[in-house]
Amino acid sequence: MISTRGAHDVAERAAREHYGKLLAYLASRCGDVHAAEDALADAFAAAIACWPASGVPRAPAAWLLVAARNRLFDDCRKRQRTERVRERLSAAGRTAERELERDGVLEDERLAMLFTCAHPAIAADVRAPLMMQVVLGLDAARIASAFLIRPEAMSQRLVRAKRKIADAGIPLRVPDVADMPARLDAVLAAIYAAFADAWHDPAASDPRTRGLAAETLWLGRMVVEACPEEPEAMGLLALMLHADARKDARRDAAGAYVPLDEQDVARWNAAQIDEAEALLRRAAGARRIGRFQLEAAIQSAHTARRRRGSADWRAIVALYDELLRVTASPVVALNRAVAIGRAFGPPRGLGALAAIAADPRLENYQPYWAARADLMLRAGKDLEARTAFERALGLTNDPAVRAYLGARLDAVARARAL
Repeated sequence: MISTRGAHDVAERAAREHYGKLLAYLASRCGDVHAAEDALADAFAAAIACWPASGVPRAPAAWLLVAARNRLFDDCRKRQRTERVRERLSAAGRTAERELERDGVLEDERLAMLFTCAHPAIAADVRAPLMMQVVLGLDAARIASAFLIRPEAMSQRLVRAKRKIADAGIPLRVPDVADMPARLDAVLAAIYAAFADAWHDPAASDPRTRGLAAETLWLGRMVVEACPEEPEAMGLLALMLHADARKDARRDAAGAYVPLDEQDVARWNAAQIDEAEALLRRAAGARRIGRFQLEAAIQSAHTARRRRGSADWRAIVALYDELLRVTASPVVALNRAVAIGRAFGPPRGLGALAAIAADPRLENYQPYWAARADLMLRAGKDLEARTAFERALGLTNDPAVRAYLGARLDAVARARAL
């Protein structure tokens, strides 16, 4: 016997560890992402209802797969699907169940699913969000936040995209080598957006993103293996490796937030940094510079602190100049303003920040207010810094970051009281 809470925890862990694999496996065999998604959702609901009485099965993923397959059988009957589809589902279910019962390993179809979601028939603005949901299991609200749009609008786009896959009969498979480049940008964008979502939770306190960084690194490696001549695939993997290399240094022993330029470089993962640097050198040989190579190069410039005690801020500004030209992103412009403040002084940084202050996408973007507060404080504008710190604090959910910003706000208040 297990409690309802315990069953929910086991199902939640299974969702985090197996959702993408199970969904890709089912969808590739029934040809309908939306139907597979519904079936898997019903399977998880059934697990939470059944496991408290029956106990958690030895292979939870196999149980979920069988339950979802049975739900798809029912769907086939209701829709009068062909016998061929039912036979494929039955054979696939038996094979997968044996594999999972034997060694816990299921044939991984996630790479095929990624490239399917990037098919030219899918609207360009929804390809990356679709991958984040169906391959990596993120919900529409988190995806909407990553792309700075309303959750309701994102949900509608995702539903339309899934219907498109079924209605257009888009095959769920890895495309031919000749077709890969046209889909690659969306695949890389989705992997990175999911990695960034996990990166914002360094303590792994959110079960929805726990283990997600490792999954995205695995997918990044798979894409590099599938597209060995694509420099942007290597650039993305290098970028993620550089960021992940610092995960242990982002909190101190007490769990307090540590800014990048105060992190103990001895806690950075040297092996991951070396791998990232090798990937960047390999990508540079193609002489086709893109967004992810530039972002990885910026992270590489930060690692100069291991050798000379400080980041190469002038090089970072130059790289952000080029990245802003490529992306026109307000987030890139914000990071560029921070780098300018470090390289050339707070007044120059505030000038760069003022140039993007009217962008509505930054109005409720916490890093903008945190950056503004820091630049104002270093420029001696304590009153403006205090206002910005208060705004940043109100937009912060991470307890460690809240404590860090609160301490800085208190320090400003004390200084003004003297």
